[in-house]
Amino acid sequence: MMNRAGQKMKAIVLDFPNGPFRLAEIDRPAPGPGQVLVRINASGVNPLDAKIRAGAAGHARHALPAIVGIDMAGVVEEAGPGVDRFKQGDAVYGMTGGVGGVQGSLAEFAAVAADLLALKPKNLSMREAAAMPLAVITAWEGLVDRARGKAGQTVLVQGGSGGVGHMAVQIAHALGAKVFATDRPANAGYIHSLGASLVPRDLPVAEQKLQFTEGRGFEIVYDTVGGGVLDASFEAVAKFGHVVSCLGWGTHALAPLSFKAATYSGVFTLMPLLSGEGRARHGEILAEAAILAEAGKLQPRVDPRFFSLVEVEAAHAALALGANGKLVVDII
Repeated sequence: MMNRAGQKMKAIVLDFPNGPFRLAEIDRPAPGPGQVLVRINASGVNPLDAKIRAGAAGHARHALPAIVGIDMAGVVEEAGPGVDRFKQGDAVYGMTGGVGGVQGSLAEFAAVAADLLALKPKNLSMREAAAMPLAVITAWEGLVDRARGKAGQTVLVQGGSGGVGHMAVQIAHALGAKVFATDRPANAGYIHSLGASLVPRDLPVAEQKLQFTEGRGFEIVYDTVGGGVLDASFEAVAKFGHVVSCLGWGTHALAPLSFKAATYSGVFTLMPLLSGEGRARHGEILAEAAILAEAGKLQPRVDPRFFSLVEVEAAHAALALGANGKLVVDII
């Protein structure tokens, strides 16, 4: 056991909703049973992080003051009691905190549940790996765990160039599905590079079905947008098909599904962090995603700008203005 007496670390603390980020020096955590201590190299910046900062994410339940930041990539410094999956020096990545009172990733170190982690894809940088966890887990749970996607199916991803969307497109393509994605025509080249056909997002649903599925509809529709787009997804799905959404909030009429004997499921990626249940599944998904990444079938889109730990404010400002991919904060 390491002697940690007096060991400190730098971390970013948010004291109150919409408050400034504060750089603090605090005690370095120690890994408990089932945990590993990770020296964090990079922290992904998600739209959800901005909602938590604004106090607009009640479903995340992160009481302040707290260290925020959901995604991370780093190196195992020490394995706690009962952990044999990871050892000192292992490069890992995961969605490990920043909600539910669990320490976030905007810090030099974090003691995290080993079940939430997987070995980092060998061909990806720390920045690229830190950009993946929330998005890839959300996409995977929807397409694989809920919709049971398989080769040959027609899959429509609503918002194909978005954070979850571009992961969902790539996963569906890797499964062997025939993939379509709604987006702006300006993103057609990028959508095609991911292995999907562009469906103009302003094209009426009836025309989408006629033009791309000969009127049958799509066997799986993954909605990453919510609201009216989820309603449109119910119209776009085929008979006996499945709609899955990671933004299934609000009031929606289910009759379009019922009359086609189609089904719906929702994805709530934060559940394992908030409840403590299902954490091992997150580690399993990330391990599977690493295999796809190492095979060249899964590549995160990362904004090229660099931000240090003391520039978190600037990273969030950039997020608000619109980023070209996932923003990442470099911790070390």
